[in-house]
Amino acid sequence: MHHRHHVRKREKGDSLVEGCVANLPEHTTVNVRQNNLKNLVRVWNQWDSDTRGIFTERYGDIAHLITIRVDEQLIQAMVRFWDPAYQCFTFNQEDMTPTIEEYAALLRIDNVQFGKIYVKEPKPLTFRKKLVRLTDMTDAWAEKQIKKKNEAVCIPWSSLRESVLSHPDVLKRVNLFALAIYGLVIFPRVLGHIEVAVFDFFERLKQGANPVPTILAETFRSLSTCRRVGKGRFIGCAQLLNVWILSHFWKVERTPFHMFSKTFAPLEAYLKKEWPKEVTEQHWVSVFQNVRAEDITWRTPWIRPSVLLYKCGGQDWVPLLGLWGGVGYAPLLVQR
Repeated sequence: MHHRHHVRKREKGDSLVEGCVANLPEHTTVNVRQNNLKNLVRVWNQWDSDTRGIFTERYGDIAHLITIRVDEQLIQAMVRFWDPAYQCFTFNQEDMTPTIEEYAALLRIDNVQFGKIYVKEPKPLTFRKKLVRLTDMTDAWAEKQIKKKNEAVCIPWSSLRESVLSHPDVLKRVNLFALAIYGLVIFPRVLGHIEVAVFDFFERLKQGANPVPTILAETFRSLSTCRRVGKGRFIGCAQLLNVWILSHFWKVERTPFHMFSKTFAPLEAYLKKEWPKEVTEQHWVSVFQNVRAEDITWRTPWIRPSVLLYKCGGQDWVPLLGLWGGVGYAPLLVQR
């Protein structure tokens, strides 16, 4: 997960020109406002274990994200340490970045084809047709729901809520619930709404695409935008970032055997653990400024040994495609 900063960057074919100085604002104020997820929690709590089982088999553990408390102070502090040039956090002397393998382990996404990534369809169906297909509602209904919010074409979550609650087809309910989590928690670009890009992505997901590279791409893109501009709203998945960073301070004497079993759910374990509350942004900043290598749990207790995806062709980096743009991802810079 790490290395002394510049040595590794030089060895690994640094992409920056020698002498290049990043001109980043000294202060960042980031809005980490989240959607109200009470309705989603209510739906999940009403489902029986069979329905939940169908959901988890199809979509992994994303349902746990709706009950994870986002520590806004923590995320705001983290953004200050993000290096947009290298797509990693630099805490004191330590480089860290979330990896595809870590996010896949957290979400327990097993049924996807890992090499199959999301790419925009060349000729997608119209938004209206997608909406009709997902909900079984009429064309006229779909047309009425489509809104435009700050340049984004989207649909209010309130329009889908009824279908999630009472659609007669359990698979439709399950799919719509997953769509709501992707639109309100994982890619929350427009509060209270689900954007057309999320619908496109969701279609590919149902065909077995791996969501993790896309989730990471949007997280990295949003961190970089907030850091470069010095302000803005963080529109990556704050819940996963929150769990990821705290997991690297999760001290375990010896990893208990059950953590290696196929049924072990890291997000469930995270939710059962007591985490610090009411910590100020300033306190987190001083924690990160003074962190030493030995303070960090480099291999999170829940990560299983796996092959690291780190190169594309002859390059020591991998392009990640998000919903609204792409980024370069170079986990070798922080590999331990």
